[in-house]
Amino acid sequence: MTNTPLDRTEAATGYWDSPWPVECGGNRRQKARSGRLDAAEAETHVTLMRNDRWNVMTVRRDEDEWYLGGTMPAFVGPPPYGWVARFDPASLETLAESPQLPCGDHVWCGAILAHADGTVMSVNGSYLHRLDPDDLSVLNERRLPVDRAHNGLLSLSDGTLVTKDLRLEGQGGTTLTFLDPISLEVTETLLLPEGSMGRIAADFHDGTDFIYVPGIEHIWKIDVVKGRPEISDWRCRYRSIDSDSGLAWDSCISDGYLWLMDCGDIEGVRAIHHRLPNGRFDEPAGNLLSWQRPAPWGSPQRLLRIHQNSAHLDSLEPFGNSGGGIIAPPVNVPEFETAIAWDSINGGLAGISTAGGLSPIWHLNVKPSMQPVVFPESGELVINDFTTDQTDDLIVVDIATGELLSRVKTGSRLANGMFLAAGDNRDIYYCSTLFWARVAWT
Repeated sequence: MTNTPLDRTEAATGYWDSPWPVECGGNRRQKARSGRLDAAEAETHVTLMRNDRWNVMTVRRDEDEWYLGGTMPAFVGPPPYGWVARFDPASLETLAESPQLPCGDHVWCGAILAHADGTVMSVNGSYLHRLDPDDLSVLNERRLPVDRAHNGLLSLSDGTLVTKDLRLEGQGGTTLTFLDPISLEVTETLLLPEGSMGRIAADFHDGTDFIYVPGIEHIWKIDVVKGRPEISDWRCRYRSIDSDSGLAWDSCISDGYLWLMDCGDIEGVRAIHHRLPNGRFDEPAGNLLSWQRPAPWGSPQRLLRIHQNSAHLDSLEPFGNSGGGIIAPPVNVPEFETAIAWDSINGGLAGISTAGGLSPIWHLNVKPSMQPVVFPESGELVINDFTTDQTDDLIVVDIATGELLSRVKTGSRLANGMFLAAGDNRDIYYCSTLFWARVAWT
């Protein structure tokens, strides 16, 4: 199969000129980076750091200017807070760190981004912060209008910031909040008819930003016309309220489709968001927060493909095992006419042909949970595998064949659904609870 390069650049962006200024590399969440690892024949080098924090994601501003953002896993005890650190891209040494950032006492994975105006933005819990890129001092702080944990942060084509609160089934509608990037003043709010768990994705065509929101029953589209958000007539119903399945996480916008997986509101996610403040417990929650617990439904894991124009839905159960579950969304690689899906609870990674219908072309017996990275030029997928020995490895997989090209022991003994990011020197930044790391292939 040929891997003809496609145009993966964002049509318009409110980000700093960087190949990875925001989670998943861009608003379409394609998780793709130019270049190649050539991992099969390479030596690997791991730099592991333990900071006892909930490490969520890394983003890049200028060359050699990388930032790590996260929160504190303070499910009990002293109040949690958010933080952002600037680090040396090779040694991972901290070069600067923000003060403790208020989060409204919510414990959940927020987001950071490198904005077009040069500053670093951080959303955590119910607060948004604008930070100086050099010393990470606070330039502006905004308590968001909804006192719940917020899930994700994007910059639209004109630099406007957008975030949303997270609500599960039975918790009412989710509010999208739009903010001025300089003052952090709220410019618009939009209440959806449904709650929403997954993070937002966005696209831009003909002068209009389009935001896609995974809801309880539907995938919603928001049109932002001249700065005013409106709920579009476009929507896709992907589940019914009485179905024996779970909610969808984020979309990957690729090749004219949205790509999602359902079965995401596993017991740990429900435990965190069925209380206020989110994620705060009177006593240690222990195994209740584990993503490895059996799913609270009987449905197998599904891959969903939704046409961006018609909203037509195709779905596939790549594994067929009951009680499937995930904590991160899929990825599509149109250069190989292949989408990648997995089942974190039961295990299994699959390559799925997208030529016409959806059909599995390979399976790999691994247990992924994270947001992956793809290198379309070399046909390499990077994702984690939480092993039976309860260690979290990084694996590199051939997208076309499913061949395991490389396995690297990170040294982390905890896995979650956080974000991998592609570095500048055949390397990957890995984020998890308590640990984070740089893995390089040379």
